[in-house]
Amino acid sequence: MLNRTMHIVCLDLEGVLIPEIWIAFADAVGVPEFRRTTRDEPDYDKLMAYRLDLLRTHNLRLPDIQRVISTVEPLEGAADFVRALRERTQFIILSDTFEQFAKPLMAKLGYPTLFCNSLTVAPEGVITGYRLRQQEGKKHAVAAFKSINMEVFAAGDSFNDLKMIREADAGCLFRAPPGIRESQQDLPCVDTFTDLLARIDGFLNA
Repeated sequence: MLNRTMHIVCLDLEGVLIPEIWIAFADAVGVPEFRRTTRDEPDYDKLMAYRLDLLRTHNLRLPDIQRVISTVEPLEGAADFVRALRERTQFIILSDTFEQFAKPLMAKLGYPTLFCNSLTVAPEGVITGYRLRQQEGKKHAVAAFKSINMEVFAAGDSFNDLKMIREADAGCLFRAPPGIRESQQDLPCVDTFTDLLARIDGFLNA
């Protein structure tokens, strides 16, 4: 008889471990429209079309975004949380960010495993589009881990994390905005890394 005794934790990246990249970029370049994120827009393709149009309108390119990303630090307490989590179990970051954004951020978190998407970029640095690793990739990653008899805990803060959390064996929202908390009242929500780690400990020890 098979026994699902191996655990894995799946976490969103932005808003959970690091600040929202597009909000940091909006503030750095003075274009507040870039502050719109997956916390505000549940349709990811619509959101990215909006962002690409803004980039074209303001003649902003990948190097402009990467310069801002190089200044972004993990959220307060995130690096310690990651270290504590890795002492307890396996974990992976499931994110809708892009390979071209992620490398300096992963360095600051100790190089955890990351599943994400990629941008298509012209030689002069113009972002021309994006390639999703898979439609609903977060949900399918969790389902895949379950298919190989792993028990999964998932946490995130945005609309694009909801299917991942609901697919997992256990999970919660983390620092979700009021609109998401109110519309998903059956999902628990925590606001500190201490409380998140306590929920994960409860999952691991159940």
